[in-house]
Amino acid sequence: MKLQRLYSYTRQAIDMYNMINDDDRIAIGVSGGKDSLTLLYALSGLRKFYPVNYNLEAILVDLGSKNMNYVYINNLCKQLDVKLHVVETKISSIVFDERKESNPCSLCSKLRKGALNEKALELGCSKVAYAHHKDDFIETMMLSLMYEGRFSTFLPVTNWDKTGLTLIRPLMLISESEIIGFSNKYDLPIIKNPCIADGNTKRGYVKNLLRQINLDNPGVKNRLFTAILNGNIEGWPNQITL
Repeated sequence: MKLQRLYSYTRQAIDMYNMINDDDRIAIGVSGGKDSLTLLYALSGLRKFYPVNYNLEAILVDLGSKNMNYVYINNLCKQLDVKLHVVETKISSIVFDERKESNPCSLCSKLRKGALNEKALELGCSKVAYAHHKDDFIETMMLSLMYEGRFSTFLPVTNWDKTGLTLIRPLMLISESEIIGFSNKYDLPIIKNPCIADGNTKRGYVKNLLRQINLDNPGVKNRLFTAILNGNIEGWPNQITL
C-alpha cells in the first residue's frame, strides 16, 4: 500500500465518524508494532492537508521488558515531526511475576491503557488514537460471538466519561495485509512484541480461524466487516454522508 492510499483510507474513516475536530491534541499510542507506526505515518502526514488543524503526541508505554531499544522509533518520530514520550512501567513484572496471570492479556491491556491515558491527560490531549485495523474489528466481533454470545466489536469513536478523553480508531477501513505491505514498503522500524503470551491467545486462535475461512471463501472477511458497519451495534455512531 502506498502512502497516498493510506492517507485516503484514514481520512475517509475520520470523515465518516467525525473523529477529529479543530485544535484537537491527539495522543497516538505507539507500541513499536506495524499498526501503531502506520497510524503515526497516517496522522502525521494528514496534518499537511486536512481541513482542520490538530496536534499530535506519540506515547510509548514501556512494559518493563529488558533490552528494549527505542532509538529507531524516536528517529522516525523526529522525521515525522511528532514528539515521542516514553512512559516507563513495571507492567510485565506485575502481570507475569507478581500476579502470575493465566490469562494475562486483559490485565496487561487495562494497565497499558491506564498509563497511556494518564500521560495523554498530562500532555493536555483531548483524544487518544488507537491503531486497530479492519481485521481487529472483525476478530473482536468473532470473539464476542463465540465466547460471549453477542454481536459486538470496537467502536470507531468512544467517549470516556471518567477521563474526558475520546478514543478514535482511524485505521478501521484498512486491512492488516495492507498495513503489512505499507510497513515493508516504507521499512518501518518495527519492534517485535516481547510478550511471552504473544500469539497464544483466543485472539490468535480466531485470527487463524478467520484466515482459513477467508481462504476457503474468498471475500468473507470483507462481508463480515460490512455486517459490522450495517449491524446497528449498540453505541455505534451514525455514518456521516460524504
